Amino acid sequence: MSETASAAEKGQKKQSLAAIIGASSVGTMIEWYDFYIFGSLATIIATKFFPDGNPTAAFLSTLATFAAGFVVRPFGAIFFGRLGDLIGRKYTFMVTLLLMGGATFMIGLIPSYETIGFLAPTLVLLLRLLQGLALGGEYGGAATYVAEHSPADKRGFWTSWIQITATAGLFVSLIVIQVTQNSMSKEAFADWGWRVPFLVSILMVYVSVLIRKNMHESPLFAKAKAEGKTSTNPLKESFGNRYNFKFVLLALLGATMGQGVVWYTGQFYALSFLQKVMAIDLQQSNELMTYALVLGTPFFVFFGWLSDKIGRKGIMLAGMLIAILSYRTIYEKMYQTTNFKNKTEITDKTSIEVSRKLEVKDGVATKDSLITTTTKKEFTDGTKYEEKKIEKILAVAAADAPKPEIKKTVTINDSDKWTLIWLVFIQVIFVTMVYGPIAAFLVEMFPTRIRYTSMSLPYHVGNGVFGGLLPTIATALVASAGKANETATAAGQAAPYAAPYLEGLWYPIVIAGICFVIGLLYINGKDRNVND
Repeated sequence: MSETASAAEKGQKKQSLAAIIGASSVGTMIEWYDFYIFGSLATIIATKFFPDGNPTAAFLSTLATFAAGFVVRPFGAIFFGRLGDLIGRKYTFMVTLLLMGGATFMIGLIPSYETIGFLAPTLVLLLRLLQGLALGGEYGGAATYVAEHSPADKRGFWTSWIQITATAGLFVSLIVIQVTQNSMSKEAFADWGWRVPFLVSILMVYVSVLIRKNMHESPLFAKAKAEGKTSTNPLKESFGNRYNFKFVLLALLGATMGQGVVWYTGQFYALSFLQKVMAIDLQQSNELMTYALVLGTPFFVFFGWLSDKIGRKGIMLAGMLIAILSYRTIYEKMYQTTNFKNKTEITDKTSIEVSRKLEVKDGVATKDSLITTTTKKEFTDGTKYEEKKIEKILAVAAADAPKPEIKKTVTINDSDKWTLIWLVFIQVIFVTMVYGPIAAFLVEMFPTRIRYTSMSLPYHVGNGVFGGLLPTIATALVASAGKANETATAAGQAAPYAAPYLEGLWYPIVIAGICFVIGLLYINGKDRNVND
């Protein structure tokens, strides 16, 4: 009888822990969804909230706005981390959820640049900053909350479910975008349908708030609070104490900095590379990422579980090292997969159409003309290519005449699709190696009284600053290399870059390399105690 009771009690605890992780994960996943739909729709947002005439500048401005949400995350980590260590984990990440959901919903309501001018990008930037602040407080709260409920020998396994939420949020954002795209024409989606993924997030947030309302406070924090052992000044104890601040720096420079760039290379730069460098159709590129993420996501839990067996440090550093050594090879293979030099064109199916019309502004036709040249090509392997070149012919000649706008779209065949899925999947594996064990690793570095504050800052500096800036910096490096080649060619000189499209990879390679060396030499990684 006692054995039966003991078994029932054990099962009840497991069920309770599963419910805790489920409630934490759902809310965090929705926050990541809210945060990432902006990046997933960056190519369209660039045309809505920024002035036209220079698509590359508009896209870079969009990426910069996207990155601003990452850069502000450390401030959210400090603000909400302090609250979490003062008043509790549960209530703090309830506030972050509401803040994130409200900001996302409002982005979906902002009028376009054509309607309200520079007020549009200004409002978008402000709301992205609010999103970043909210996310800065969410992750540390969820990871700490789950870790403080987990048994010591399974902490890596249970906290890895929180790690899945970031990828799940990106995955769900891609699914919602695809469903929305499939339910309407391309023109309708480009006109107003892109707003739908932002607006529907409010429903997800509402459901998550209902779930989180029934959660109880973390037992370790509740115990510390009952015993009067919580911190009265978490910021001072975390960053004013030299001994603890040393661990904050080690967590950043020896773990989260490298983890951040590997994470964003494998999931965001990969998507940007497919869309902007390789010009793959928006819907197809989202589909590729969706397949790769679905296949790779279980490995977050696998490497979290494995870290309980063999340690966290070795797995994370191995992921960084393999990524460093293989990135250029992987991206070169991606690029060559759709390189037309490797394909045979069906010349009989090549078509060129030219149309001319007066430019319309604010519903009124101007004297300036728009000439659109549409070139379509097909290749023997089933690949299709379309290029639209829009030239603006001014009625009155001007020295600063606008450059032609060129939009390229590549539709790939099934064989190339699966090749690219495999190459992105490999990058997702690197992500799961560095990211799966990181929550347990960070939680175990800091004491309960200042854990929320201490772990949140290095995580969000590593991911928000070093990782969040990656798409912008990498895209700028590629653009700079391409421009240098064009300048050299125009001057009759040899191009300085043999593969300008790979130059963006130097950023994650260098940052991850520095992190690998520091982590290898200075991080012990053997402390598994969370009760201090």
